[in-house]
Amino acid sequence: MIDDLDRIMAVMGTAFDPVYGEAWNRRQVEDALKFGNTHYYLLCAQGHTPADGESAAGFSLSRTGFEEEELLLLAVSPEDRGRGIGRALLERLRIDAASRGARRLLLEMRKGNPAETLYTNFGFVPIGERREYYRTPSGQRLDAITFAYDMS
Repeated sequence: MIDDLDRIMAVMGTAFDPVYGEAWNRRQVEDALKFGNTHYYLLCAQGHTPADGESAAGFSLSRTGFEEEELLLLAVSPEDRGRGIGRALLERLRIDAASRGARRLLLEMRKGNPAETLYTNFGFVPIGERREYYRTPSGQRLDAITFAYDMS
């Protein structure tokens, strides 16, 4: 039987371009999930929670703070992109974060990440930039953009 961590890691292994070094390893995900304020969601290709033994097409991982929820990771397998899975994950995050008291969603991403279109179409707006925040495996420094989605 496939467990949820295996499903997350399977998507992680295909969704992130290794050039940027953005994918988390299994230990990083396990450690994040040990905290009670970290949440994840899985969706299969049909847009529902995967049944036992069914693989995931996408996942999100977020962390709750005081009146905010930070999206740590969102990934959709390349073969499942364009089906609305990313948007469905964001919508579920929005609803569940609001139920936990969040008034705002936050995320940070590499400048130039193609996922920016998904986030801006959903309603996220850029609120800040960090120069040379990320370092790729080859040592290149990349800027980060912080986005917010106001839910109040």
